[in-house]
Amino acid sequence: MKIGVLALQGAFAEHVSMLESLGAETFEIQKLSYLEQPFEGLIIPGGESTTISKLLRGLDLFAELQSRIAGGLPVMGTCAGLIILAKRVEGGKPCLATMDITAVRNAYGRQLGSFETTTTFAKVGNVPMTFIRAPCVRDPGAGVEVLSVVDGRIVAVREKNQLALAYHPELTGDVRIHQYFLDMVAES
Repeated sequence: MKIGVLALQGAFAEHVSMLESLGAETFEIQKLSYLEQPFEGLIIPGGESTTISKLLRGLDLFAELQSRIAGGLPVMGTCAGLIILAKRVEGGKPCLATMDITAVRNAYGRQLGSFETTTTFAKVGNVPMTFIRAPCVRDPGAGVEVLSVVDGRIVAVREKNQLALAYHPELTGDVRIHQYFLDMVAES
């Protein structure tokens, strides 16, 4: 199984490390030509969603990634990656707009509002979660499954081939969410 990790900004190296610890082959995506190789899944890491959006367009990655995700490529978006996938963005503009959710930017406040917690993730159990300037999800569409809620806010959702998390599982040391994603990839 080969997973591409968007490596434009954010904690992409940590995602690579987690995936490789689970036996997945990975490669970093930094320009369009990197997409010429075959791969079965994609991770869009955290960072700054506006910057990632501009880089996707500036590096001509936008249309190809949007098309592949819409065509069924399994994708996991974390923090800013959730915002990149959302069809609607409160306080911002949609980017790939492939997932039927509204992303609320900085739902837990700015940098000083960052925190860690442990809560239930559907079909996985209690998992540690690290939130950094985290968004949340509102108005999930009819086909969107809510997987986790923290303080009354939706923080993890799945819609078919797309998994979106408001937090950073790559910063916790717990590999179960990455395994959940690899299982999604294997199912597709």
